[in-house]
Amino acid sequence: MGHRLSKIYTRTGDGGDTGLGDGSRTRKDSPRIAALGEIDELNSAIGVLLAEPPPEKIRAILESVQHDLFDLGGDVSIPGRATMTEDQVKRLEALLDELNSALPRLKEFILPGGTRAASLAHLARAVCRRAERSIVTLSSSEKVADPARIYLNRLSDLLFVLARVLNREGSRGDVLWQQGKNR
Repeated sequence: MGHRLSKIYTRTGDGGDTGLGDGSRTRKDSPRIAALGEIDELNSAIGVLLAEPPPEKIRAILESVQHDLFDLGGDVSIPGRATMTEDQVKRLEALLDELNSALPRLKEFILPGGTRAASLAHLARAVCRRAERSIVTLSSSEKVADPARIYLNRLSDLLFVLARVLNREGSRGDVLWQQGKNR
């Protein structure tokens, strides 16, 4: 971090632009700032999920993810910076394989729901998908390293699996979609 914030408001963004990590300025409605906002919202959604006291293993996973998301935000805030790695993606894949192997095989689509913690994991998953779309949008006009986009794709899968795990931990099953239920 180049400098610590000693004053929270600076008035420098009052005209609709904001500073990037490299000192340049851009409009607050630019694809880069939109992506940063989506990543911040995702990190906040995970913070809300962590307020539900998840099991310690899930807590450790989510706290690690929050640090990764700050790394990702740093990459997005500095054009050309790319510190996210394939190892971070592989770590998520290993967790996915481990956690999913203990769950019953899905034969139906499931609805977001069940326990409060599982529902919050589903909400974080939906926010994660939006953050991923914002990175794709940014990459259509500026270079974005592949691990950043891939990480968010795997993270949304992990949040889906964590929702299922949290339902099991809360003695709830998956909420199965019933096609045509209300016809």
